[in-house]
Amino acid sequence: MEISQLRLRWLLQPLILVLFLNLAIPVSAVYFYIENAAPKCFYEELPKDTIVVGHYKAEQFDPATAHFAANNDLSISVTVDETFDNDHRVVSTKGGSTGKFTFSAADSGDHRICFTPSHPGAGGWLSGGFPTGGIKMTLDLAIGETSQIESTDKGKISEIVQKVKDLNARLLDIRREQAFQREREAEFRDQSESTNARVVRWTLLQLVVLGVTCAWQLSHLRAFFIKQKLT
Repeated sequence: MEISQLRLRWLLQPLILVLFLNLAIPVSAVYFYIENAAPKCFYEELPKDTIVVGHYKAEQFDPATAHFAANNDLSISVTVDETFDNDHRVVSTKGGSTGKFTFSAADSGDHRICFTPSHPGAGGWLSGGFPTGGIKMTLDLAIGETSQIESTDKGKISEIVQKVKDLNARLLDIRREQAFQREREAEFRDQSESTNARVVRWTLLQLVVLGVTCAWQLSHLRAFFIKQKLT
């Protein structure tokens, strides 16, 4: 009898753990229809500091196939308002037929979440002749999805840190290149100054030799003319 009870407890423990994990992060998946580009809203009462992550997918009704299919030209506007705070808007975003939105409840109360479809050539196709609406919206709303958000943020932070490291490495390479260029410029400047100094010295030496030569020629010519007069 005791062995059977131990086996029963051993079998129930994983089931209890799964149920606890499912209750820890409430997730609601619903679908609804939107007609004539009118906003579709619903209310969610949230405790303070609750993180909400929503994934949505919009599909357009195709009369040719009588099925809903994805449309890349379809846009969805998502707004979240705090009804308890004079309809203070906390989320206003516009994306494609599939997307994600995230917000945190600043205070406890009802939040109005609205979805509005739009299309560049909307003129009546949104109703599509379908009795329940022309757009089918599938919404997965996760309330308190802190672990996934933190892991996503950590991934983004790691990516940013890696980019910063790459930029620092590139900056060090640029600094080494600049130091090398400064050394090359210093060597070139020293070589230029040395060359200019040698040119100046050689010019002065040529002037001295030219002056001595001129003086000697003048002296020689003077002696020659004096000698010619005496004779």
